[in-house]
Amino acid sequence: MTELMPAAFIGHGNPMNAIENNRYTESWTAFGASFATPKAVLVISAHWYVNITAVTAMKMPRTIHDFYGFPQQLFDVVYPAPGDPELAARVIDIVQPTYVGLDSDSWGIDHGTWSVLVHMFPKADVPVLQLSINSELPFDHHFNLGTKLHDLRKEGVLILGSGNVVHNLRLIDWNSPGEGTDWAHRFDDSMREIMTNDATNLGTANAHRDYALAVPTPDHFLPLAYVAGLSAAAQTPATTLLDGYEMGSLSMTAYEITGSKS
Repeated sequence: MTELMPAAFIGHGNPMNAIENNRYTESWTAFGASFATPKAVLVISAHWYVNITAVTAMKMPRTIHDFYGFPQQLFDVVYPAPGDPELAARVIDIVQPTYVGLDSDSWGIDHGTWSVLVHMFPKADVPVLQLSINSELPFDHHFNLGTKLHDLRKEGVLILGSGNVVHNLRLIDWNSPGEGTDWAHRFDDSMREIMTNDATNLGTANAHRDYALAVPTPDHFLPLAYVAGLSAAAQTPATTLLDGYEMGSLSMTAYEITGSKS
């Protein structure tokens, strides 16, 4: 059996992090160097938020530039990591009876994935798969699906959730670099209390008084549900990799899960 791989949630934030060096990208680099090279990386990215559960199954996934209004340098980034169709089939098997479709030609590697992996595995020599977030299913579905992915860690697969605990683009304040509003801090701190103690309580997030501001749409928050499920399955609380805020309404908090009692 391959060494047990960690699992992590990464607050990926601004796509420009892909081509910048800052304390966030330095943390991602250090995280990638902190364990043996994984067999593959399975990413649940906020940016593949569709009405079906699917896993990428192409041999060479394309680099997707799913944004606009950024410098050409960012559009020139290509992350040529291979896929792993056999592992995609394994994902389908491990989460049964949940239906997961094989995507052999539609999606690829979006910026929620490659903006992080260019720092974590800059050689692009580790196979990468993405698992979509089914927008039509409730929080509990995503949490439970995360628990089912636990065995992949035992098989040498690194599992990443990529999103942001706090993500409100409408309330961005461009004059507040490195800062967060009071409500962003309150919500982020509450979620940290849950993730570092008992991730099974993450489903109560929608009762928090700042939930509507912090999570105006669920796409960036739901990757955390998968990592919470992995934490629950491993019976191991998450630890904080780093924290921070940008432009008032974005949290850059990242979590790591290592080890397992199960």
